[in-house]
Amino acid sequence: MTGRFLAALCLAVLAAPPAFANKVFVSNEKGNTVTVIDSDTWEVLEEFPAGNRPRGITISPDGSLLYVCASDDDTVRVFDTGTYEELYTLPSGPDPELFVIHPEGNPLYIANEDDNLVTVTDTKSHSVLAEVPVGVEPEGMAISPDAKWVVNTSETTNMAHFISTDDYKIRHNVLVDQRPRYAQYTADGSKLFVTSEIGGTVSVMEIDADGAPTLVHKIGFEVAGVLPEWLQPVGARITRDGKWLFVALGPANRVAVIDTDSNEVVRYILVGQRVWQLEFTPDEKYLLTTNGNSNDITVIDVAAQEAVKSIQVGQQPWGVVVAPD
Repeated sequence: MTGRFLAALCLAVLAAPPAFANKVFVSNEKGNTVTVIDSDTWEVLEEFPAGNRPRGITISPDGSLLYVCASDDDTVRVFDTGTYEELYTLPSGPDPELFVIHPEGNPLYIANEDDNLVTVTDTKSHSVLAEVPVGVEPEGMAISPDAKWVVNTSETTNMAHFISTDDYKIRHNVLVDQRPRYAQYTADGSKLFVTSEIGGTVSVMEIDADGAPTLVHKIGFEVAGVLPEWLQPVGARITRDGKWLFVALGPANRVAVIDTDSNEVVRYILVGQRVWQLEFTPDEKYLLTTNGNSNDITVIDVAAQEAVKSIQVGQQPWGVVVAPD
């Protein structure tokens, strides 16, 4: 009996989900904290210090490490997703704002807003591999599904820069509308979408087999009763099947739902105040938005394309990431 019990116990332990599963992490820019939410119950589990002005936030592919851009500390802080303990920091260059991580977990590609660089940091050796000069005020970062290209958007230069991950050289530049904020590839790498906050558009690029972009379309927005200057596209997320693009519209307090076949907006979802960044749960059942002026996140039912819940978090939420299953 004892042997059978121990065997069953071992199997149960092995089958148990990791401690970080079902966790949502929200960076609170003004509160200098990260809020942790359970995505099964939507209850707040914890709020812990994350350095000065935490903004960009991402997670290692295995879900064990949380990376936070502590912008005013000029560093990336790394936390254990189970205990929330700060483990170490990574060199980032001044004022890190957004970053993307290689699909294998190394390296990290970081936009440094103040010095017009993309810093490439080795997450294992904690060293800088390269510094890539880009346009003025770099912000948005995206990595192609095959990890051959990193895209940076520069807010003042109004360009998307395509950087080869082989040699860290810029191979392509695409002019977009004013103040590009965010870039997002489709899962198959055939398209790239770039949001332009002040321009009020999303640029649609087709990507050829060699990774080269061609600008083919620009998507605009119009909401009855909302001033055009409030329609400011910022964060964006696209479903894995490439069918639906969701775009946060900042002070318009809406998320636009775009049919990527027609490039038409089919719905506007009312959310919290000054919606900024977006993230799916791993099953894409829900989309989460950070709402900086109402200090909450909105939970959107993706299939229904409707907001279903609001959750209070810390002061001025900025970024959001969800632990993998």
